[in-house]
Amino acid sequence: MALQSAPRLGVVVPSGNAAAEPEIGSLVSPAFNVHTSRFPVLPGKDLRGRLEKYNDVLPEVLGNFGGLRLDAAVVSCTGSHYLLTPEGDRALCAELSERVGAPVRSAALAILDTARAVGAERLVLVSPYEPWLTELSHAYWESAGLTVDRIVKIRAGARFSPYDVTTEELVAQVREAELPEDATLLFTGTGMFTFDALAELGRDSGRTLLTSNLASAWWARDALGLPADGPDAHPLLRRLTERAAAVTVS
Repeated sequence: MALQSAPRLGVVVPSGNAAAEPEIGSLVSPAFNVHTSRFPVLPGKDLRGRLEKYNDVLPEVLGNFGGLRLDAAVVSCTGSHYLLTPEGDRALCAELSERVGAPVRSAALAILDTARAVGAERLVLVSPYEPWLTELSHAYWESAGLTVDRIVKIRAGARFSPYDVTTEELVAQVREAELPEDATLLFTGTGMFTFDALAELGRDSGRTLLTSNLASAWWARDALGLPADGPDAHPLLRRLTERAAAVTVS
């Protein structure tokens, strides 16, 4: 597809998030062109204060795309939407979709869409968040009807910092957890780099591996009717398509 005519995917990210754009961009290329709008820098606010403010200013941040016509948009910050119930999240995204004139989905709702597509009803939550935010994430998934069987808390060194987790740390801590071979793992957090870890962990077993950015790409392709198993689809998306196909057959 020619660059000029490719569908446009808007991605809204926190200012310090370095992972969402390259991961989502890799997953949807060349089917989409990716365009980004960033949440404002909020000096003086702690993490919870920033997340709350993100929800307040989200319409304005989406408005920063201005006259750029979008075909779909993803809010690539799960933490702020964990402050909402799934129902509140859906209501907010429906309102934003009407305002933008194109489907808008939070990364959290995209995860729910993808989990249902692959038949996941239970999951292991792999979380790099501070404990209070991990608990909010846990509550969000349970409220949405998913059972969280276990939580694997991921540290960057001695602290919780999604942006700073290395591939080696992520792989080592997941392996140390000795998870069941048939588990569905959800790596939450759009700012934690996961691609290299998924490639390594995918060789260990047949587990279903979901991430915030992977689910966002899955949703975007689905929203525009672009198959995730097409010749241009990323291998991680094709792997999910195989899982979804197996669920459909069974």
